[in-house]
Amino acid sequence: MAQKARPKKQREQREEKQERVHLRVGFVPGVEPDRFSRRWRELQRSRRPSERAVLEFVPVAASAQERAVRELDMCLLRLPYEAPDVHCLKLWQERPVAVFSADSDLAAEEGDLPTADLTHGGVELAAQHPDDAEERVAVAATGVGYARMPLSLARLYARKDVRHRVLSEEEPSQIALVWRREIDSPACQDVVGIVRGRTPRSSR
Repeated sequence: MAQKARPKKQREQREEKQERVHLRVGFVPGVEPDRFSRRWRELQRSRRPSERAVLEFVPVAASAQERAVRELDMCLLRLPYEAPDVHCLKLWQERPVAVFSADSDLAAEEGDLPTADLTHGGVELAAQHPDDAEERVAVAATGVGYARMPLSLARLYARKDVRHRVLSEEEPSQIALVWRREIDSPACQDVVGIVRGRTPRSSR
């Protein structure tokens, strides 16, 4: 007598127990991974249990980008970043802004800020290290001067006593997805598709 086929539910339960691929993706301040998490969940729901993978987003300090690329599977970083034997997929650009006190002369108007007008904002609070954006926003709030940074960081560290305006004459910063060539895999390519906006209905 031919052996009966294993019921579909039991087969899926067995597949669920199989070890899944676990990807850890780092992201620097200003990058919001929630939208990618939603797309990832949609993609995984469209697959058989044995084909699903776990995606974990890990916060990464800007000063630790190099170590993060070595230790994590993939990273959403702010360029420049240079290293041998890595894939670097440029994604979106971030507009540069000036952050200043709500009482500053620069806050008297709205809209884009010409670079020449920064002379009315006091001294420039230049970056001392890659992770000092929040500190510079706090100092700018005192009215001492202004701080330049990507718009995403200005929004992340927004306060009631500061304002920001876009510096449309200056070059934008660039966010990229970086991962080592040695760990390239179908799951990594799924992440590439997610950050590019691919959905379960999209074709590769």
